[in-house]
Amino acid sequence: MKYTYKPRGICASRIELEVEDGVIGTVLLFDGCDGNHKGLTALLRGMKVDEAISRLEGITCKVRPTSCPDQVAQALKLIRDGAL
Repeated sequence: MKYTYKPRGICASRIELEVEDGVIGTVLLFDGCDGNHKGLTALLRGMKVDEAISRLEGITCKVRPTSCPDQVAQALKLIRDGAL
């Protein structure tokens, strides 16, 4: 199933995710650091949602209290919990 998440506090303006049976398919981040987004996407493809959350949640970016990886984790938590 495809999901769209509006991140907060980061350069990316939108995150689109595809998750089937608790496994991440595609992850697309719009705007922000293109290379980092491509790397994040490549690393997450095929990973279980709970594993991704445990690895990404809490990562910060410079002085910001969040980051693109953290915002992906927040989106995945909402998907896992049926709130997105």
